[in-house]
Amino acid sequence: MPPRHAESPRVFLLSPAHCGGKRAALLLRGEAAFPLAQRLRSETGVPLGEAFSFMSGLYFRGKVAYASRFGRPPAGTAAVQVITANRGLMPADTPVGVADLLAFGAVDIQADDPRYREPLARDIARLAEDPAVEVVLLGSVATRKYVDVLLGVMGERLLFPTEFEGRGDMSRGALLLRAAREGRQLAYQPVARALSRLRPRTRGAASSCS
Repeated sequence: MPPRHAESPRVFLLSPAHCGGKRAALLLRGEAAFPLAQRLRSETGVPLGEAFSFMSGLYFRGKVAYASRFGRPPAGTAAVQVITANRGLMPADTPVGVADLLAFGAVDIQADDPRYREPLARDIARLAEDPAVEVVLLGSVATRKYVDVLLGVMGERLLFPTEFEGRGDMSRGALLLRAAREGRQLAYQPVARALSRLRPRTRGAASSCS
């Protein structure tokens, strides 16, 4: 019998870009004349994944490319979903504008903030209703700002690329782009198992997106 991950529906959750950094400020600057900024200010906006890829660079581009390549969602569900600061999970192709990005930047991603926690818990609970769906987090597990909410619903079903351990963001981005290009899917393990090997870390205030 083939391994479960070869057959099961699979949805990827992408940790967000930092909405308060220099790249975000450049994109949101009212007088910015480059094409992406102009499209962001238009009525149609730009896909969330494209905006976050600009703000985050290699790491987010890698996450989108990899998740798009290997996602296999059930009917009616997006394969690539982005964790947001105040709107739960959003498909990466959702159009967003300036007001959306400003709203993301106004909320800190902290598990005890209901503006962040409640929409995310609601959306992950919907995914968890189908016991066959694998949910893979492409993001950091060390800070716990995502997993504290996700694990409470998904438990051992929340997965994480094994090769992410010990790598920084740039290295992870390059790994994901290379794997997507080669058509090579990474191995996954339960996030809970990875956390058991990490040293406890102090939980400070998190940035609005990271």
